[in-house]
Amino acid sequence: MRKLAAILSLVVLTALSGAAFGAELVMNGSTTVLPIAQAAAEKYMEADSAIKISVSGGGSGNGIKAIIDGTTDIANSSRFIKQSEVKAAVEKGNYPVPFAVAMDALLPIVHPENPVQDLSIEQLRDIYTGKIKSWKDVGGEDKPIAVVGRDTSSGTYETWQEIILKKERVSPRALIVASSGAMLTTVAKNKYAIGYDGIGYINDTVKPLMVNGKKGSAETALDGSYPIARFLYMFTKGWPAGEIMKFLNFMLSDEGQRIVASTGFVPLRVLK
Repeated sequence: MRKLAAILSLVVLTALSGAAFGAELVMNGSTTVLPIAQAAAEKYMEADSAIKISVSGGGSGNGIKAIIDGTTDIANSSRFIKQSEVKAAVEKGNYPVPFAVAMDALLPIVHPENPVQDLSIEQLRDIYTGKIKSWKDVGGEDKPIAVVGRDTSSGTYETWQEIILKKERVSPRALIVASSGAMLTTVAKNKYAIGYDGIGYINDTVKPLMVNGKKGSAETALDGSYPIARFLYMFTKGWPAGEIMKFLNFMLSDEGQRIVASTGFVPLRVLK
């Protein structure tokens, strides 16, 4: 009887310990989605101190890989999942479920002193493939263009590849950076650089360019007139339940969408 009582006491203590610490959610992936995820997690934990949410970057591809392997609760991604990734996940018993949580306008960026204001998709393609090498050819100074791109694990890279490069290869002379923040810093420090970043990252250290005569903004992303707009996603391993479902419902609520707007990205709907 004493042994049984000791075992029951241990079970009760373990249960109480779990209740005290509460649930824990793990999110990783896209550095574009990172500011949204961090701000939402902070707000959510303020409302419920029993839950702990850890958020990290690493790129959309790494987030989706974590969903495939079952090592994250939510994968943040600035691109949609590939069919090959769905197949790999299902083979491991993890069926990825997408939730669009925001929109983004992906903007070409240059140094603030660069006189160029607008580039066509064709000009951007020619710059990134190396066919156009001087700013003089697109209305700027007679100086070489310093092309800055993203690494292949990035969802931002995938979007740029699909819409701008049409699957052509980036010039081998391009400088490749590993995050949205690194892209911003790199372009800001080089008067003759060009890069691209999500609208929520843009500040006065760089100058965003129009594309095909259209300015990237919340309005043009939502109405579809800006040519490099995209959804931002959170993926779960199977249909979410419990705290994961509660967090996603929060993310999609008006409060969650106001957080999206506060980070500089585009809410899924016009908020009153």
